Amino acid sequence: MIANSIRACFPAAAQVVADKADEINKLNVFPVPDGDTGTNMSLTLGTVVKEIQSLPEGASMAAVAKAITHGSLMGARGNSGVITSQILRGIAEGLVGAKGPDATAADIAAALRTGVKVAFKAVRKPVEGTILTVLKDVSARADQMEKAKATPAEALDAIVTEAYESVARTPDLLPVLKENGVVDSGAYGLAVFIEAFVNAFEGKSGELTDFKTTVEAGGAKAHVADVVDIEINDDWEGSEYRYCTEFLFRADSPQFDEEACLKFFTTMGDCELLVGTNPDYKCHVHTNRPDRVLRHMLHHGQVYNVFVHNMDIEAQERTESIREDKASDGPQKELGFVAVAAGSGEADILTSLGVDVIVSGGQTMNPSTADIVDAVHRAHARAVIVLPDNGNIRMAAEAAVSACDDVRVGVVPTKTVPQGFAAMFAADVEASLEDNIEAMGEAIKEVRDGEVTTAVRDSSAVDGSPIHVGDVMGIEGGAIQVVGSDVQQVTLDLINRMQDDEEGDTLTILAGADMGDEAFSVLLVAIEQAQPDLEIDSHRGEQPLYPVVFSIE
Repeated sequence: MIANSIRACFPAAAQVVADKADEINKLNVFPVPDGDTGTNMSLTLGTVVKEIQSLPEGASMAAVAKAITHGSLMGARGNSGVITSQILRGIAEGLVGAKGPDATAADIAAALRTGVKVAFKAVRKPVEGTILTVLKDVSARADQMEKAKATPAEALDAIVTEAYESVARTPDLLPVLKENGVVDSGAYGLAVFIEAFVNAFEGKSGELTDFKTTVEAGGAKAHVADVVDIEINDDWEGSEYRYCTEFLFRADSPQFDEEACLKFFTTMGDCELLVGTNPDYKCHVHTNRPDRVLRHMLHHGQVYNVFVHNMDIEAQERTESIREDKASDGPQKELGFVAVAAGSGEADILTSLGVDVIVSGGQTMNPSTADIVDAVHRAHARAVIVLPDNGNIRMAAEAAVSACDDVRVGVVPTKTVPQGFAAMFAADVEASLEDNIEAMGEAIKEVRDGEVTTAVRDSSAVDGSPIHVGDVMGIEGGAIQVVGSDVQQVTLDLINRMQDDEEGDTLTILAGADMGDEAFSVLLVAIEQAQPDLEIDSHRGEQPLYPVVFSIE
C-alpha cells in the first residue's frame, strides 16, 4: 500500500534532513541570513513523523494525508517550515486519489502537481530560485515521465536528478545566492529530502548518511556539493525587520477573512504566510512589532504556540559558525583568541581585531566553563588567550584553563569589552602565550571604563545618595558614580567626572541596542562640545541593557 510506503520511508528521510540541518543552515542567505532553514525544516518533518507513527497499523492514505497535513501545520517553524508544510500537504492530498496498491508514474505526477498548487497558493509573492522552483521543476519532470509511460522507479530516479539540477540552477535565478556563492538553502533541503525518501523506498537509505559520499562525478550532485562549500558572508545587510514571528491561530468565526489578515501582515512586515483551513491556521511574518501582530490576531481568535526569533542574533551566529568551520579546516594556528561579547557590534569589532571565536554573553547571559572550553577548541590553535570582558565571567574563564588538557590556555582578565579592544590592540600573534598575556594585561591597565544603565531595584551610589528603580546610573570601574534620569546627561556627567580625575586622550564609545542612531548622534555632538580635546571613536555595540558603554585612555 502507498500509505505503508510513506509511513516507512518518511521517518528515514526526515532523519537525513535532521542530520544535514547544520549544512543547510549555513546556506541560508535568503530571505534573511538567519541560519535556521535546516533546523526549521527538520522540526517540521519531525512533527509529521510523530503524527504518522501514531496511526494504527493499516491506516488508509486518507488518514496518512490528514496526519501529514495536521502534523506539518502544527510543527511548522519559520518561513521554510511553513512552505515545507504546504508542499507535504499538497503531495499527500494528491496521493489520496491513487487507485492501485502502489503509486504509478501518473500518481506521482498528480501528487506533485497538487503539491505545486497548494504551496504556491500559500505564498503571496513566489520568488524564483527557491524551494518552490525546485518543486515546480520536479513536478514538470514527473509530468514528462508520465507521458513517456515510465515505470515508478524510473520516475522517482528522474525526480531526484531533476531536484539536484534545479538546486544547481538557483544561483542563476536569485542574484543574492550567486553573490554569496551558495545555492538556496530551502531548495537544497527539499532535494535532500526527496533523495532520502526515494533511497529509503528503494532500500538504499543507508547511502545518504553523508551527502558527499553520494556525489556522482560530473553530475548535478557534484556541482551542488561544490557550491555547498560557501564563503563567509560578512556584508549582508539583512532584513529591515528583526523578529521572525510565528504562531498557531484558531479563528472565532467561520467568516474569518484570510485575505484581510494577510493584508494586515503586509503592513507589519514581510515574508507573510497564512496557511491552514478555518478554524486552524499557521501564521508567519517578519516584523519589528510582534506585539502588534499578536494583539491584532487576538481580536479574531485564539493565539497559541508562539515563537519569536531575533534574526539579527541568528544571522550573527550563522556567520560565526561558518567562520569557525573554515578556520577548523585549515592548519592549526600557534596562537588563537576567544572573547565574550554581548552585542553583535561588539562581536564584529573583536573579530576585526583578530578574535577567532566569540562567545555570546554579558551581564544577563553568562557563559559556562563548558561554553568557554568549547570555544577554545573551536579556535583551532595550540595556545589560546581568553578575554572574559566581564568580571562575572572571569572565574569561568580561569576554570577553563585547567579544564583544557590538550590546549595551552591563558586568561587576560578584561572586565569590559572596551578593555578587550585594548588587549587585542596589544596582541602579537608572533609572540609567545606568556609574552602576550603580559603585554595585553599591561594594556588594559591603561583603560578606564564607564557604563550607563537603568536601576532595576532601589540602592545607593558610592556617596550614599539614594537610587530608585528606573534611575539612570553611570558606573565607573564597577562603582555607581552618577545618578540621573537621562541617559545623555548621565553619560556626559560620567565622562566629565572621569576626565576631571585623570585626563585621557581617546574615548571609545559603544551604543547599545536600546539607543537609536539619532540619539547616539546627538550624544556624540554633546560629548564633542563638552570635551573638545578628546578624540572620539564611536561604534554600534548593540549590547543589551546598557545603552552606553565606553572607555577612556
